[in-house]
Amino acid sequence: MNAHTKLEGAADAPFYLPQGDECEIFATAARNDLPLLLKGPTGCGKTRFVAHMAATLGRSLHTVACHDDLSAADLIGRYLLKGGETIWVDGPLTRAVREGAICYLDEVVEARKDVTVVLHPLTDDRRILPIDRTGEELEAAPGFMLVASYNPGYQNILKTLKPSTRQRFLSLEFDFPAQEHEIAVVARESGLDEAQVKPLVRLANKLRDLKGQDLEEGVSTRLVIYAATLIRQGMPVNRAILAAMIEPLTDDADVKRGLLDLVTAIFG
Repeated sequence: MNAHTKLEGAADAPFYLPQGDECEIFATAARNDLPLLLKGPTGCGKTRFVAHMAATLGRSLHTVACHDDLSAADLIGRYLLKGGETIWVDGPLTRAVREGAICYLDEVVEARKDVTVVLHPLTDDRRILPIDRTGEELEAAPGFMLVASYNPGYQNILKTLKPSTRQRFLSLEFDFPAQEHEIAVVARESGLDEAQVKPLVRLANKLRDLKGQDLEEGVSTRLVIYAATLIRQGMPVNRAILAAMIEPLTDDADVKRGLLDLVTAIFG
């Protein structure tokens, strides 16, 4: 079964509504052993997209949520003491390399700098993972694919990918869905009627316009789904919005009051 056939018949894959040709680009990258970099704001669907494509293509998926303390050893593996003996335990990247799986590094720029050095030999024609601690030089099994993501609008100058690293990847730019698409996604994921979802999405777009002014980040599609879910469960609309779309965005009381005025303008 080729990738095109699987893309058409992925009924059991996590729901993802394509915005363009991103599914075909991912499938083509997977067929040709090419690494892929996803760029876009938090909560716009990057992680769901990867899960959808892994299931669609029939690939195992190892997801790593990167953070400040994530080191190369966390990805590759380490020796651990078990039952009185020291044994080697593979990290998620090593397991993916051995299995021919997809390894997804979410927000890769948050990890320590030594992580990107480890990725370089996996993102060129060598497709190898040197493991200094064991003396191994693993060649990636057929089917291995490296996917990474980051939010270029959030990181500061000290946390960004070097051009030498970015140019090892194909890249896809993500953004929040167009309004009609986001309404469909939120309605499907929450079970709330589209007519009730529409003003929530309108509010989300108004909040996103405030990014860089009163807000560091715009509201994610994920939070809109949370709000819609609360409303479907019977929570009053204003309370659901406060809990799911206002409180997660800011701790500043004055900013929250301003955002609530926006809610009133849209919902009355």
